[in-house]
Amino acid sequence: MIWDDHQSRCIGELSFRSEVRGVRLRRDRIVVVLEQKIFVYNFADLKLLHQIETIANPKGLCAVSQVAGSFVLVCPGLQKGQVRVEHYASKRTKFIMAHDSRIACFALSQDGNLLATASSKGTLVRIFNTHDGSLLQEVRRGADRAEIHSLAFSATAQWLAVSSDKGTVHVFSLKANPGNVGSDRSNSPDPNPSAGPSGSSLSFIKGVLPKYFSSEWSVAQFRLPEGSQYIVAFGHQKNTVVVLGLDGSFYRCEFDPATGGEMTQLEYHNFVKPEEAF
Repeated sequence: MIWDDHQSRCIGELSFRSEVRGVRLRRDRIVVVLEQKIFVYNFADLKLLHQIETIANPKGLCAVSQVAGSFVLVCPGLQKGQVRVEHYASKRTKFIMAHDSRIACFALSQDGNLLATASSKGTLVRIFNTHDGSLLQEVRRGADRAEIHSLAFSATAQWLAVSSDKGTVHVFSLKANPGNVGSDRSNSPDPNPSAGPSGSSLSFIKGVLPKYFSSEWSVAQFRLPEGSQYIVAFGHQKNTVVVLGLDGSFYRCEFDPATGGEMTQLEYHNFVKPEEAF
């Protein structure tokens, strides 16, 4: 159902033969995600523009860029661990073998140039260039398996936030920024991965040990009560992260880009009364 809140009425309806697993919106497009198919519609007249077949997608994974003019859509491919990138402006399709395991979560930067992916293992997050499919960076959430619930780029794609069922939100510093290559990066990461802020007590031996230790750890962390599912986003204020829990909780916190470490909680609310919690 497409609801116009200004008119307080339903202005359109789309129906499907199987369960709708997800919906994504842009100002000009509506994307509907089914278990094994994705439909792209023109918002103005609800005309069907494109159909995409995917591997089984019970979570309804799909992401769209939000910048006007460049429409990029990312969805699971037809193989385990594969993602499909549709560049509608240039009419190009790119397949990226992102992981060996099943894709659990992904996110696009606002301009659609960068893609962050996580597998069902939940230990590593990979950042790709969506145009050529190249792997730009790999960051490590932790050593043990986790279910990653949410990934989010900051508006400038300088930072990436990750939430998982471990109850910790991590913020990573991103090196890659193809949409803004010439920009001055005041907080660019140290080229030596064994120096600078690190979320791990193992950072001092990263230069000695194999790849496990050399993948980059988070700059800043925020700990939440375990047991709920959390979604992360970056706030409008600089260096702030917003966290929403399915238990009705809302957190706003701030990280220090220079020293990193534990984030500072600025705000907390719960929008669900305890007796109504589900």
